[in-house]
Amino acid sequence: MALHFKRTTSVLDDLTLQLAFEKVSHVPQIELRGTFLPAEWFPQSGVQLTWPHAATDWRPVLAEATACYLRMAYEIASREKLLIVTPEPDAVEALLRERMPAAVLQHIGLAECPTNDTWARDHGFLTLLCEGKPVLLDYRFNGWGLKFAADKDNRINRRLYEAGQVAGTYVSRLDFVLEGGSIESDGRGTLLTTSECLMSANRNETLSRAELEERLRHDLHAERVLWLDHGYLAGDDTDSHVDTLARLCPSDTLVYVQCTDEADEHYEALKRMEEQLQAFRTMEGKPYRLIPLPMPAAVYDEDGARLPATYANFLVVNGAVLMPTYGQPAADDEARRRLQQAFPGREVVGIDCRVLIRQHGSLHCCTMQFPLGVLK
Repeated sequence: MALHFKRTTSVLDDLTLQLAFEKVSHVPQIELRGTFLPAEWFPQSGVQLTWPHAATDWRPVLAEATACYLRMAYEIASREKLLIVTPEPDAVEALLRERMPAAVLQHIGLAECPTNDTWARDHGFLTLLCEGKPVLLDYRFNGWGLKFAADKDNRINRRLYEAGQVAGTYVSRLDFVLEGGSIESDGRGTLLTTSECLMSANRNETLSRAELEERLRHDLHAERVLWLDHGYLAGDDTDSHVDTLARLCPSDTLVYVQCTDEADEHYEALKRMEEQLQAFRTMEGKPYRLIPLPMPAAVYDEDGARLPATYANFLVVNGAVLMPTYGQPAADDEARRRLQQAFPGREVVGIDCRVLIRQHGSLHCCTMQFPLGVLK
């Protein structure tokens, strides 16, 4: 599995990388009062990846999946710390030493832990900041409504905490099913979610919508919840996670998947989602700035089933936005251009995620960011 990382303007050599890392990691004057769920673009201490291995569903395409994870690891660790969770730390460490520049490698830590799969977004901690100190919320992950085994993944957070690999106050929320991909925060009291996911079977189905909203507001110190009632992607196992459809961005901006092909199966549902987004208002009562993302041309698996390719599944890291690409130059470039509008101060970096959607997820699904103070 040959993998060669090209040099970028932010990664010229080991010394330049170290200086760039220290600059990105510098924390400016920011508001750390109260308790809140930081937006993804809030300064980060690092990101978690849960690594693929032969005992996961990645087995048939493990070489390709590993190459994609190496690419993600490189781009993340070039800018901030990276924590890799794996049941095979020796093998992963050997691979990293072979493939990563030394200056990148020094920002990567390994945590040995049994895993079912690799979707860190949904089994990882949700981290509040309380007067600047992290509070690690450990929610129950049940394989997206008991669709897949998740017993090992559901214990990752506690193992990381007990091993001292994350810092903060641990809070069990294991009485409630909540996946990181199902919510978005603007860091100022607004949450964005989808009713299709939170009210789906085998999650918290005994609770009403009002009760679910109250739980979110209480646990995550939110002032309000914006519910999307429309929109889906064919092939999505998550019951319409919001991070596949619409994302909160700085300056009261929303980016979202737009379908302009009336013959496409998604057209009606995504049109209704767009209309609902147009009706949303900010805390100050103003319309959001809406930036539509193109929809990739349909991608199918070997059995002819459509896969959930989406440009909304990007990850914000210190100084950059890592976005999925799907081998479609025109659409990939247009998505990059529009994300640059949403994040004008950050580099937008594309990562080929065609192998990821073969397991019905993409780049954001594989990652979980930690705000200040979590990774040592």
